[in-house]
Amino acid sequence: MTEETPNTSGTRSGSAPSVIHEGLPTQLPDIDPDETTDWLASFDDLVQERGRERARYIMLRLLERARQSNVGVPALRSTDYINTIPPEREPWFPGDEEAERRIRAYIRWNAAVMVSSANRKGLEVGGHIATYQSSASLYEVGFNHFFRGKEHPGGGDQIYIQGHGSPGIYARAFLEGRLSETQLYRFRQEVQHGPGAGLPSYPHPRLMPDFWEFPTVSMGLTALNSIYQARFNRYLQNRGIKDTSDQHVWAFLGDGEMGEPESLGAIRIAAREELDNLTWVINCNLQQLDGPVTGNGKIIQELEANFRGAGWNVIKVVWGREWDPLLARDVDGVLVNKMNTTPDGAFQTYSVEDGAYVRESFFGGDPRLRAMVEHMSDQQIQKLPRGGHDYRKVYAAFDAASKHVGQPTVILAKTIKGWTIDALEGKNATHQMKKLTPADLKKFRDRLYLPISDRDLERSYEETGSAPFFHPGEDSPEIQYMLERRKALGGSLPKRVTRAKNLTLPGNEMYDELKQGSGKNSIATTMALVRLLKDWMKDPEIGKRIVPIAPDEYRTFGMDSMFPSAKVYNPAGQQYESVDRKLLLSYKESAQGQMLHEGISEAGAVASATAAGSAYSTHGEQMIPFYIFYSMFGFQRTGDSIWAMADQLARGFLIGATAGRTTLTGEGLQHADGHSPLLASTNPAVVHYDPAFSYEVAHIMQSGLERMYGEDAENVIFYLTVYNEPVQHPKEPEGVDAEGILKGMHRIAQAEGEGARAQVLASGVAVPWALKAAQILADDWGVRADIWSVTSWNELSRDAIGAEEWNLLHPGDTPRRAYVADKLADADGPVVAVSDYMRAVPMQMARWVPGDYHVLGADGFGLADTRPAARRYFHIDAESIVVQTLQALADAGTIDRDKVVDAFTKYRIDDPTAVADVKQEGGDA
Repeated sequence: MTEETPNTSGTRSGSAPSVIHEGLPTQLPDIDPDETTDWLASFDDLVQERGRERARYIMLRLLERARQSNVGVPALRSTDYINTIPPEREPWFPGDEEAERRIRAYIRWNAAVMVSSANRKGLEVGGHIATYQSSASLYEVGFNHFFRGKEHPGGGDQIYIQGHGSPGIYARAFLEGRLSETQLYRFRQEVQHGPGAGLPSYPHPRLMPDFWEFPTVSMGLTALNSIYQARFNRYLQNRGIKDTSDQHVWAFLGDGEMGEPESLGAIRIAAREELDNLTWVINCNLQQLDGPVTGNGKIIQELEANFRGAGWNVIKVVWGREWDPLLARDVDGVLVNKMNTTPDGAFQTYSVEDGAYVRESFFGGDPRLRAMVEHMSDQQIQKLPRGGHDYRKVYAAFDAASKHVGQPTVILAKTIKGWTIDALEGKNATHQMKKLTPADLKKFRDRLYLPISDRDLERSYEETGSAPFFHPGEDSPEIQYMLERRKALGGSLPKRVTRAKNLTLPGNEMYDELKQGSGKNSIATTMALVRLLKDWMKDPEIGKRIVPIAPDEYRTFGMDSMFPSAKVYNPAGQQYESVDRKLLLSYKESAQGQMLHEGISEAGAVASATAAGSAYSTHGEQMIPFYIFYSMFGFQRTGDSIWAMADQLARGFLIGATAGRTTLTGEGLQHADGHSPLLASTNPAVVHYDPAFSYEVAHIMQSGLERMYGEDAENVIFYLTVYNEPVQHPKEPEGVDAEGILKGMHRIAQAEGEGARAQVLASGVAVPWALKAAQILADDWGVRADIWSVTSWNELSRDAIGAEEWNLLHPGDTPRRAYVADKLADADGPVVAVSDYMRAVPMQMARWVPGDYHVLGADGFGLADTRPAARRYFHIDAESIVVQTLQALADAGTIDRDKVVDAFTKYRIDDPTAVADVKQEGGDA
């Protein structure tokens, strides 16, 4: 056998037979071929003499005995490589097959022309042609028969469109009259033609807020978010907030996309909670961006094993109807066996070869197979279709999925990437091919039977550099059919609407307790925040709409007292006696529970926050997510999900608890957050605050409610970093600078008397160190320091950047000045900034601070020790602030440099052993 000749025997020269087990290739060395032959012959005799049912029974008993004897035999979790629904069980197809075929042809053409035109000379903005071409039948069966729109009496379905399939969705909207030809021509040109004149590349609700509902192009997040969306639908139903019983979640995914850990990471959740309101449609075109998904294996079989093992209902749509007669004649199973043992790489090759090659390679290795197709021409063999392109097979799968009870369903539909476009079909490079030549388009047109003449096509290329779009006319039977089907199903999709009623928010009295401070007691800002949350949950208007979310950390954040009253959500209730049932704060689960306990899954928690935070549009219900987590595992671990949350225009509170690099002292490097504000600053929708005291928490949380859920609601997300370190919280001072708290900084202590002066800026847990430093500076060095609580370095920086941007665009107007520059304009002395974060966080606003600016921060990795030791190590404690302030004054020529040397020697700020005997309180978490 030469390299040019394909091996059709299922073996490699000089190697053992290659067995494909549940989609995965496995080499099974045969140490005694004669013995193996005897066993196989015995089994063949059993099948021949006693039949398949008896053989199956014996095999199952053998597997059972093998396990009893500790022989490692894997479970059988995949079925034959054929359609799950046999022809005799297929339902009647209720649509107009010919009209739907023509509609698909129009959409295919316009989708391809859209991307190709976007890559005309001089523009070349990219795009993807092949993905939609492989999945067109999957979408069209859904749009014409299953996907319910917003006007449906049940509330409508939620549809997650595969990101790279967006051109087909735009093309359908064009036929429906929702988008213009000009907009299609301006695909991926969002600003150069003016607002709304072009189209974004992918499903982005923030860019097209009346059209797209779910952002999906960050691969893997569609899978995760769709599960938690279906779960949240049940949560709303079980809590009596909204009847979602007639709503379904459909998610379209790719087989290559299943390689993302997030894609399969939460499938057990969907099965465990019996989310039969969820259907995934995985477009198995066997190709990822560069080549086969699993060339040596079978991705459909592999995925089937994964999903069956996780408890899902699996429906395979592998072969089109033309295969049915061949399978009906397969009385000895030789065809099914060939399907089972042929790897995906070979099937991809068959998609680009002619019928003669397929006849020889696939059917030619066994005389029984060859005889099975001897009545067929090579062209007929070449056209034997995959199931994902057969609308009857797809309809049967969708119908079965929509009626299945007790399990989520995954439909594994086999397709060809780039199908119907000869230049792209099945080729490894198809994902990167962006442009079609006139010759390519003529072949494409002919295959779709479109009435576009060569002359019209060539003229369009001469005039625009692209082929023409096609529309049969608003009064054509096809368009009328499309519109009638969508009207019957509740309106066009995708579509995003906002119809939630305004909430009556709590008044100022809700926040009075926090503004009183903690008196002589020491509490953490986490405790202050949780106290406010409990009060919110008692409010008659917003209380039931709050969705507490935590990844197995409620007790860590002192929220276990909520278990008996709010209860943990579990659709099955609590079917056991809790181990702590006799305690006052026992663990309680309920189908009507309010608290979402996500287990150890920050990704799942963000998905729940996204579903809750966008319920005002997806369900017309205002819900207020309150997701609390270890701050280190927020933006660092799930920043991509929070970005998608912002794209989905979700609102709500993210609470980064146990914040800071030195507060969670015993945990060390992996838990010590010194950078989350910096990561949060990269998300334009996230408003970050780092409050020090409870009265600041009160103002910030009230502002968050008003900005996100008030009359003029903003599509922002409030992120608060709070701490587990207990400190004394002062009462809100008279005439407090509430504007400053919300803008980002306010002065909390103004030094009196004569002497050198300085300004110390601190945030969060660093504010008490700054206050202590001011006392030391005054008592020991005669320096008067004003202390500023910086509630948000990020907001100060954004304000300053905004002012500069405004000045750039309004050169003739009076320049605006940054808020931080205004606040410090009349302040005397150098400015020293300190936080429990890396220097880059306060350095964001360095450009706009008037005068000398010096920054202390916790740069580097975190470590495990006491707080005093850690802060001395990073040079951010009170004594370090003292030395830095003195040095800044010396640099300015205000004091003698010998004082700096004396202070450095006295406080030993370079030596953590100097604070070895300093006690701490509440360092655990």
